[in-house]
Amino acid sequence: MLTSKQRAALRSAASSMETVFQLGKDGIGDGFVESVDKALTARELIKITVLKTAPYTPREAGERTAAATGAEFVAAIGSKMILYRYSKSKAEHISLG
Repeated sequence: MLTSKQRAALRSAASSMETVFQLGKDGIGDGFVESVDKALTARELIKITVLKTAPYTPREAGERTAAATGAEFVAAIGSKMILYRYSKSKAEHISLG
């Protein structure tokens, strides 16, 4: 569970990041979850755009994707969602403040 200070630090780190994926009308399927899982292992912190055609709001999509991947839902800002998961395989870790 992330504290509010940790969430703020992660939101700040994600603000300059490019989005990694887009979630569209197909929703959260096995392929999407697998891709997000691999990206979290490689990067720890990712930002995903939720398109208007998606069946979920960015917050709903973030919470569902986090639950499916074992990640932490950091925030939903506009049409974007931010996810974080500590990665044991990454050499340099993101500072949590």
